[in-house]
Amino acid sequence: MSGFLLDTSALMALRDNELGAERVSELLLAAENGGLPCLGSFMTLMEIFYRVWKDESESAGREAYTDCLVLPIQWIHESPELLILAASVKATHPLSLADAWIAATALELDATLVHKDPEFEKLPGLKEERLPYK
Repeated sequence: MSGFLLDTSALMALRDNELGAERVSELLLAAENGGLPCLGSFMTLMEIFYRVWKDESESAGREAYTDCLVLPIQWIHESPELLILAASVKATHPLSLADAWIAATALELDATLVHKDPEFEKLPGLKEERLPYK
């Protein structure tokens, strides 16, 4: 499978109308209209939920989580194969645990990772589209 895997930073850019939000919106609209699929890692759902909860409130976190679920995104959940790949990424690269899962998901699906996180630039073999950094 190919397509675009939207990192947490890409969806937060969309939510907060940061630089890159327009590109994320374009990708989602294209996916909804039959273009390349937009994908997301289960870890992105958790990160959005907790970050918004921490920064705003529990109810805002729940709303942000629910908003993600109605987007035209195919959510990818853990599997034994993905766990092995994520462990390999985490063991050999200086990424957070969540970023290791997200990168492994992009690698496993041969998807382009759309992000605003410079840590992903160090991962060989990862197809990426960098949104403008803050």
